[in-house]
Amino acid sequence: MRGSDFAELKAFAAVVERASFARAAEHLGLSPSALSQTIRQLEGRLGARLLNRTTRSVAPTATGAQLYARMAPLLRDMADAVAEASAAAGQMGGTLRINTLGMAATQVIAPRLGRFHQEHPDVALDIVVDDGLSDIVAGRFDAGIRVGGRLDKDMIAVRLTPDVKMIAVASPDYLAQRGTPQAPADLHGHACINWRLQVDGRTYRWEFEKKGKRVEVAVEGPLVTNHSDTGVAAAVQGLGIAYAFDRQRVDEHIDQGRLVQVLADWSVAKPGLFLYYSNRRHPSPALRAFIDCMVDRDLTDPKTGSPPPSRAKATARAATRG
Repeated sequence: MRGSDFAELKAFAAVVERASFARAAEHLGLSPSALSQTIRQLEGRLGARLLNRTTRSVAPTATGAQLYARMAPLLRDMADAVAEASAAAGQMGGTLRINTLGMAATQVIAPRLGRFHQEHPDVALDIVVDDGLSDIVAGRFDAGIRVGGRLDKDMIAVRLTPDVKMIAVASPDYLAQRGTPQAPADLHGHACINWRLQVDGRTYRWEFEKKGKRVEVAVEGPLVTNHSDTGVAAAVQGLGIAYAFDRQRVDEHIDQGRLVQVLADWSVAKPGLFLYYSNRRHPSPALRAFIDCMVDRDLTDPKTGSPPPSRAKATARAATRG
């Protein structure tokens, strides 16, 4: 394969993965016009149209999708090989692509960005916030961060946070007007803020547990959303009762009196956040360094020089789902 052939294929993959000529051009360090010319050359050489382009979107044709599906694993293997060769030579660099839930980006990644960059200045992070449970393999991401119970079985997972309890919350004004539910069944008489699962479009059935009794409730209300911040904001504004996973943000509202927890004795524990990657590929040196940073493996106590108390040991364990 000629060098120009590889450059064309790499450019094509970048456009498919980012669904945008502008974003792909920025990633490749090219102008949009130069990238368009490269794609036209590839299509001309193959004699087939690979991308459908409009003023607002770009997507692969059937031929383009087939080509991308075949070449994407090869490109990943090549990137891994280059990364391993660089690591063997004492170098670490390249781009690390992470697909993450919004709350994980806020709670886990953001506080550690400065330290990771200081320790690995040649590694560029491409952080994509995505609450839609995208396929990290198809999207050519190095890793993803999700709630533990939502991981595919062919993934290797590293725990980042302990399990958390789901909580139902509402504003004081709403509860003053509508009353406080005493049992999950009471929610049928309340306005509830629904959560839509992007993976299949269903609305989430609220789960509760008390003394070994577990129930699920299909609720109704004035709002359905797939964005946790929107649901919490609606509850703060008195639209109804929300069921929340992002405890850090919700606890702030509770502490400041904007929200009140209800059905506390029915709260159910859910798996915490996990970083995961495909078991079909070896983690690159950059990914291993990123994992170490996210679980604080490389943190030391400035006074004693020792690792922090058992948090790292408790959260850094790798395991497959189930």
